[in-house]
Amino acid sequence: MYFYRRKTEDSNAKLYFITPRIFIASFVIGVVTGVDDFLYSWGGSKLPVSTSSLLLAAQLAFTAIGAFFIVKLKFTPYSINAVVLLTVGAVLLGVRSNGDRLEGVTSKAYILGFMMTLLAAALYGVILPCIELIYLKAKQAITATLVLEIQMVMCFAATVFCPIGMIANNDFQAISREAKQFNLGEARYYTVIVWTTIIWQCFFVGVIGVIYCSSSLMSGVMIAVLLPVTEVLAVVFFRENFSGEKGLALFLSLWGFVSYFYGEFRQTKKQKNKSPQTEMTMMYTESV
Repeated sequence: MYFYRRKTEDSNAKLYFITPRIFIASFVIGVVTGVDDFLYSWGGSKLPVSTSSLLLAAQLAFTAIGAFFIVKLKFTPYSINAVVLLTVGAVLLGVRSNGDRLEGVTSKAYILGFMMTLLAAALYGVILPCIELIYLKAKQAITATLVLEIQMVMCFAATVFCPIGMIANNDFQAISREAKQFNLGEARYYTVIVWTTIIWQCFFVGVIGVIYCSSSLMSGVMIAVLLPVTEVLAVVFFRENFSGEKGLALFLSLWGFVSYFYGEFRQTKKQKNKSPQTEMTMMYTESV
């Protein structure tokens, strides 16, 4: 973006737009994101993909609560309905949860993974409104360039946090061993790692981009949209058991999605209908 500005504007284009105040806030949120990544990765390793993804759907409820207190979000009946349905869907997973434990995972490890994944959802539900709060308190124009700079600082801080634990636990030495034991071959192991990195980076850019264009709650809803896709892929490719509880949770989640988007559609339509009336009122007032 800098080289683009330098080319289109002049040689005196600013190198960056982020201020020290925004830099510090972004760095702190990035460290918290690193903690959240650890909870998500460790908790998810003890759970089937379908169970962990459904648990993470509760993130929307935590995002809504965080947005209400942090950025003073105004709820609508449809957004409340969506949050309640998604939360109930996640709670349903606690029913007979031992029936879908991965092979070799103890009951204690399963419960710990369950709680850590749920905590990861709660923590990220707070992170999203905090990003929106940075935009609101920035005291400068929020541009696409500034959003990308905030994103870069956040991901840099999270990336610095994660290797510290890996170094302490000698995890870097384990990478080559895991690659040799990977069922699809060593080359594909590294391919998976590289593409996972790229996809997650696109995910984070998309998350803060949606907050920039709309709100943290909308970003939470878009993340929750990943749920149906993950559920289907987990059952098809990993041959995971899709129990009745998961089916009901998936149904409630989809119902919540429809409710939220229908509410947004109605609200947008209502605002469009009000706009001509507002303009007529202003014209009448000016003429008087």
